[in-house]
Amino acid sequence: MNIWKKLQVILFVTLSCIGVDQGTKLLASEHLSRNMMNSYFSDVFRIGYTENIGAFLGLGNGLSDEHRFGIFVLAVGVFLLGLFFYLVTSSKLNLNSLVALSMIFSGGASNFYDRVVNNGAVVDFLNVGFGSIRTGVFNIADMVIMAGMLMFILSQNKAESAK
Repeated sequence: MNIWKKLQVILFVTLSCIGVDQGTKLLASEHLSRNMMNSYFSDVFRIGYTENIGAFLGLGNGLSDEHRFGIFVLAVGVFLLGLFFYLVTSSKLNLNSLVALSMIFSGGASNFYDRVVNNGAVVDFLNVGFGSIRTGVFNIADMVIMAGMLMFILSQNKAESAK
């Protein structure tokens, strides 16, 4: 696949994912009460506005502001730049892998944007579970990252079994 087609795929995936994620975060910030979860469908889904200063499931919440900035802004920024460079330059990526890694890039970029403009915090608003078995609070970008990871793993397994 030539570089222009790759850039089109990356741009489409990135704009779509970031647009949906940032749109839902804007709706959450405007319409949901802070730190209060509303329950739906027999408490399977909970929706409520929170700000996460840590990583996935709040990992790193206890770090100092400087360490959180270094890890979640500087290191993640470098990782995202490296991933973007790999997406554009790698000749080994098939379309499925390109889309999957573009999803990971997009979700990471959207959460990175949150951290930059929201004093180091990411807006989260979704929670799923049954009874006391629940996920952490997450957002659409987190879902896109996880879906991209699953898609990438499956595309790699499919490529391996085809050999």
